[in-house]
Amino acid sequence: GQLDDKDIEIEVSAAPMGVEIMAPPGMEEMTSQLQSMFQNLAGQKQKPRKMKIKEAFKLLVEEEAAKLVNPEELKEQAIEAVEQHGIVFIDEFDKICKRGGQSSGPDVSREGVQRDLLPLIEGCTVSTKHGMVKTDHILFIASGAFQVSSPSDLIPELQGRLPIRVELQALTTEDFERILTEPNASLTVQYKALMATEGVDITFTADGIRKIAESAWQVNETTENIGARRLHTVLERLMEEISYDASEKQGQSIEINAEYVKDHLDQLVADEDLSRFIL
Repeated sequence: GQLDDKDIEIEVSAAPMGVEIMAPPGMEEMTSQLQSMFQNLAGQKQKPRKMKIKEAFKLLVEEEAAKLVNPEELKEQAIEAVEQHGIVFIDEFDKICKRGGQSSGPDVSREGVQRDLLPLIEGCTVSTKHGMVKTDHILFIASGAFQVSSPSDLIPELQGRLPIRVELQALTTEDFERILTEPNASLTVQYKALMATEGVDITFTADGIRKIAESAWQVNETTENIGARRLHTVLERLMEEISYDASEKQGQSIEINAEYVKDHLDQLVADEDLSRFIL
């Protein structure tokens, strides 16, 4: 450790030039071989670098450790892990459902997407740049709001490939409270840190957080239910006045309690038209 601050010059491997070769589907294996060939033609170049002994030691250890890794074996293990333990989560699945039994216009393309997904979910072999991947044992999870459509609007073949259905309940006031208090980087913590940069000390009381949660739940019930995202809009509206005047409130301590939330949000929450466009 006594020589850590000494400068030395070492020869290290230069980063290989990145060459990305694009190819049509089904030819990924050939492009991978071409890419490897170009990298081998370039050769492993060394370049001198001047640095501290401590930094050089770390760099040389990483370089030698990389030589111990067999890329082909690593690729095989990765493909096996994907095939045996892979999980594919498909969100907004309701957007590819036919609506109202129609079969024209956009609904034709929606059905086309479903038929493209069918072999993947059913089990097939997919060609990737790392090799062939079988999807037989990969777990597929699809989710969606299904407010306009329902799972029965999917094509029958796809319904049969997704046999387990779970209906989730809407978030309650208690859920909103937990979201505002339990995470290490919850919205309340973020706003306290943001105001602290302006020298303003913000404190959220338990009854204040409860009132915020109730307001978010009420707006979700009366307008569109957008889940926990509603907390962003409600808190932004609640903190608007403090945020704009933060530079003038430097050194002050402000308590966000139930009374404060009631004064700033109740009128807005009660008016459905206003809350629809502002919250």
